[in-house]
Amino acid sequence: MANNSNPGKNSRLYLLGAMLLFWCAAICGRLVYLQIFRYGSFVKQAEHQQQREIPLSAKRGVIYDRAGHELAMSVLVDSAFAVPSEVKDLPTAVSLITRITGDDRNVVLADCRNRRTFCWVARKADDETIERIKSLRLQGIHFQKEPKRFYPARDLAAQVVGMVGMEDSGQSGIEHGFDEALRGRAGKMFISVDARRQWFSDVEKQPEAGESLVLTLDKNIQYIAEKELDQAIHDTQAIAGTVIVENPHTGEILALANRPTFNPNLRKQITPTALTNRAVSYVYEPGSTFKLVTISAALEEKLTNPDEVFDCQMGSIVYNGMRIRDSKPHGLLPVWGVLAESSDVGAIKIALRLGEDRFYKYIRAYGFGQQTGIELPGETRGLTKPVSRWSRVSIAAISMGQEIGISPLQLAGLVSTFANDGVWVAPRIVTGKVEPKGTPQTVAFHPGASRRVISSFTAAQMRAMMQKVVLEGTGRKAILEGYTSAGKTGTAQKVDPATGAYSKTKYIGSFAGFAPINNPQIVVAVILDSAVGLHQGGQVSAPVFRRVTQQVLEYLHTPHDLPLAPNHQLLAQAKMKDNDLEEGTPDHPGEPLETAEVNGDSGAGKDRVARALPPATAGGDGDVVEAAMRQSEPVAGTGSQSVKAPTKSLDTATAQPKLPATGTVVLDVEQGGIEVPSFVGKTVRGAVEAAQDAGLELEVVGSGVARQQTPSAGTHVAAGAHVTVQFGR
Repeated sequence: MANNSNPGKNSRLYLLGAMLLFWCAAICGRLVYLQIFRYGSFVKQAEHQQQREIPLSAKRGVIYDRAGHELAMSVLVDSAFAVPSEVKDLPTAVSLITRITGDDRNVVLADCRNRRTFCWVARKADDETIERIKSLRLQGIHFQKEPKRFYPARDLAAQVVGMVGMEDSGQSGIEHGFDEALRGRAGKMFISVDARRQWFSDVEKQPEAGESLVLTLDKNIQYIAEKELDQAIHDTQAIAGTVIVENPHTGEILALANRPTFNPNLRKQITPTALTNRAVSYVYEPGSTFKLVTISAALEEKLTNPDEVFDCQMGSIVYNGMRIRDSKPHGLLPVWGVLAESSDVGAIKIALRLGEDRFYKYIRAYGFGQQTGIELPGETRGLTKPVSRWSRVSIAAISMGQEIGISPLQLAGLVSTFANDGVWVAPRIVTGKVEPKGTPQTVAFHPGASRRVISSFTAAQMRAMMQKVVLEGTGRKAILEGYTSAGKTGTAQKVDPATGAYSKTKYIGSFAGFAPINNPQIVVAVILDSAVGLHQGGQVSAPVFRRVTQQVLEYLHTPHDLPLAPNHQLLAQAKMKDNDLEEGTPDHPGEPLETAEVNGDSGAGKDRVARALPPATAGGDGDVVEAAMRQSEPVAGTGSQSVKAPTKSLDTATAQPKLPATGTVVLDVEQGGIEVPSFVGKTVRGAVEAAQDAGLELEVVGSGVARQQTPSAGTHVAAGAHVTVQFGR
């Protein structure tokens, strides 16, 4: 019995051994699970606690002007960062650094407390700031090289080039529009902290530099435009201004100046107002410069010709119950005189003959109401309305540049069409992209979209009439020395935001033109906002055009087409009295620009006009329209032949007898002057000789044999009048 083992004791030993074995198996299984299956997640967690991934900014591409001058580039500068685990007294260290940088202490401190391994304390600081931080000798503060955007030309073309933010992302201008191409691809750097709280870095991926851009701008022409704009702002006390210089044949923008402006190197001093690129984003009523659209459309539709005479009714017309007056009385004016003297009455009569549908067709053809497609962010379409939303006075208002909104760039495009033989070319400001290479590269410019708006013949007529604006009209302060020039003035009242009505003290004066006449090299548009005192386009903007155009043509080595010796007659015209250059109407038949765009219902417009009609005519819509159409007829004799009004002493028309209130009035106009000979069938040389013999100035369009002429043969014109002849093979 003593040799038998205790079965109960053995079973307990077996149970204990099984439990120990199970416990060992569980421990081993857990170790296997943690060391093998969860290894990757634990490594990532450890890396997250011990190191941080820092993106390395790529070097942004360079922005060049057309000659290869840098307008924007990136340079390496020091940035200071902290490893919070190394800093003994983090609040004190942050306080000392923010006193130097001027940053918010609480923001920097909160960022460092949230990040144990890495936080920025001074990004892309200047050399002086970095040296002062280094002199503190703070433990845990380290330095890293980063690319910083630098603009060597400072505020030159600031709105075009734009600016970047702290993370090198484009904020405005070309920097924003081409941000993806310019910024390149960022690299990766890891900051790690070991058990001893010592940090070390490892660059895993090097950054790739971005592409560079070549602009159409010419740095020297841009400087000329900005210098003269600054002078104009100083002289006129205008609150803002824009100057555009464009190649009319290719659409290349050679200069685009705006005021107010900013220095993109001084990011903290930039205001939102200064960031606005007014050349592409600002919408304003063009005033009399829009008469170019009215008259060129009528010429193209062959509804009139430059020498046809209109009765401007001593500067007053009533259309649909609204009286519209010129700035000064005009009697009989040829079409070219309507443009030169900027007669609103004459422009309205021409527009009435053109009609709403055809007028709107040319408004759209010239690019108004749509973006030009220039490579700049924030471009406006302007403000236009379809004919279905025009009121009964819209055609009169739009014909003289009211009730429609355009941008300065659209105005430059309009004038470029005349300078480019009737073809509208989309403006462009980027020539192309360049790979980040150290060797010189050639970039070819490719013009944008183009379309023919008017014929070459009509464009030649417009160029000749626009020259008259400068020589004999409201643009006489745009006369150049050694070069012929052409253009159009414009003056428009601004809308007062407080009242929603037109201001009586705030105006926008503009002038847009080109030079030389026969081979235009540049188009220059000048817009000045709210000049104090003199404010007419011919008074304040035309002189800026003259100074900019004169310098740019000389810079481009453009051959002179006039003698360099001073022409006393031309200089006397350029120095004429400011009062003689006034234009624009004090009346506003349409609604203010903003109201016209919002309240566009044609029915509502008719109701408003009906309430404005005098009681005697409020119910006679048909009679009013018929009377207005009669007013739009040219002055004629017994037949339909047009006559040319004398270019001198137009004020003698003020002594007209009082006309009866009713009945038909027939004006018998004496046909004096020179009878225009027929040039049809002649060669260019033969036509020139015939014009010289007749005492006329010949405008030649094309080559070969004469096919068409304006005015027609047999028309009586004044001595020295211009005759446009179109030649063909």
